[in-house]
Amino acid sequence: MLNKFIDQIRLPFRKEKELYLSIYHIIGILPHNLEYYKTALLHKSVARRNEKGRPINNERLEFLGDAILDAIVGDIVFQHFSGKREGFLTNTRSKIVQRDTLNRLAKDMGITRLILSNGRSASHNSYLGGNAFEALVGALYLDHGYNACKKFMQKQILGELINIDKVAYKEVNFKSKLLEWTQKHKVEIEFKPLNFGKDSDGNPTFSFQVILENIACGEGKGYSKKESQQEAAKETMQRIRKDAKFADKIFAAKKLRLQKEAEEKAKMETKNTTDEDLENNVILVEIEQNTTE
Repeated sequence: MLNKFIDQIRLPFRKEKELYLSIYHIIGILPHNLEYYKTALLHKSVARRNEKGRPINNERLEFLGDAILDAIVGDIVFQHFSGKREGFLTNTRSKIVQRDTLNRLAKDMGITRLILSNGRSASHNSYLGGNAFEALVGALYLDHGYNACKKFMQKQILGELINIDKVAYKEVNFKSKLLEWTQKHKVEIEFKPLNFGKDSDGNPTFSFQVILENIACGEGKGYSKKESQQEAAKETMQRIRKDAKFADKIFAAKKLRLQKEAEEKAKMETKNTTDEDLENNVILVEIEQNTTE
C-alpha cells in the first residue's frame, strides 16, 4: 500500500510519464521498475546491446512470461472447472495461451503499438504481439511477483477480455489452421498413417503424423482418424509457433524442393526443344529427298 502511494507521488516527476501511464493502463498496477517493461517491449530486430556487449531484447522475458502464464492459467482453469478431467483442463489452458489469442489480446490492449522494432519485423512477424504479451507478463512477475500476475490475468484478461467458459467449450480445428498455414506459405503437407490398432478394451485406435516438406512433425493418437489428425496438427502448430529453428528448417526444405523442381523443369524444356529440333531436321531431310526425286 505504501509503495503504491509513493509511486503515485512520483508519477508527475517521471521522465517517461506517457509510457509509464500506458503500462499502468495495461497491467492495472503502477510499475516500480519501468526498465523491465521497456525491455519487454524491445524486439530483437532493434539490435541493442548493454555495456558488456550482450544483446538486449525481450526474448528472455518472453521465456519467463510463457512459463508464468502456463502456471497461472493452469491454476485458474483448475479452480474454475472443478471435477473436469485432465484432458479438458489442458485443452482449455492451451486455447487461452495459444499464440492467436495472445496476439489478439496484445492488439486489443494496446501492447502492439508500444513494441519497439524495425518496420520489416513488425510487418513480417505475425507473433510479435503475442511474444510481447508474454514478455510483459515476465516483466510484471519480476516487478510485482506471482500474485500480481494472477490478478492481472483474472481481472484484466479473464474478467474483461476473455470468456473462459466460452473458450473452454469452443472447438478449435487445428487441422484446418495448419492447412491454412501450409497454403499461405505454399508448404507441402501429408498426414501419414503410423498405426491402426486397439486399446486394452478392444476399442480401435489411430495414429497419424504430419509431414511438412518431407520433415516429420507432430504425432497424434486418438479413437478416430479425425481426432488423431487433430492432435498431430495441434502439436505441429505449437512447434512451428514456439520453435523458430523448426520453422526455418521447413522453409529451407521448401526452398530446396523448389530449386529441384526448377532444375527438372529446365531439363524437360531443354529435352523438348532438342526433340523438336530433331523432328524438324527429319522433316527437312524428307522434303529434300522428295525434291531430289
